[in-house]
Amino acid sequence: MSGGSRGIGPAIAVAAARRGVNVILPAKTDTPDSRLPGTIHTAAAVIEAASGSALAVVEDVSDEASVQRAVERCVDRFGAGTGDLQYDVFVDPPQ
Repeated sequence: MSGGSRGIGPAIAVAAARRGVNVILPAKTDTPDSRLPGTIHTAAAVIEAASGSALAVVEDVSDEASVQRAVERCVDRFGAGTGDLQYDVFVDPPQ
């Protein structure tokens, strides 16, 4: 679930996890950002605390090898996938 680590994303991911969805949280970085609290790791912890299953994956969608490694990790953890939920947000902070 892209966009699942910050803002409203974790709440959407928890709701999905409560319905039995295995949630994969991909992001280009897992470095905290002062403009938006949370990382893929903190979101995964929230999901797991709600009795869900989550996997935080650092990947760069512009790099095919990075995406392939991420997919392999997901399949290793959860098996073959059956769906995809996209929740993307772009935040342009004030300068």
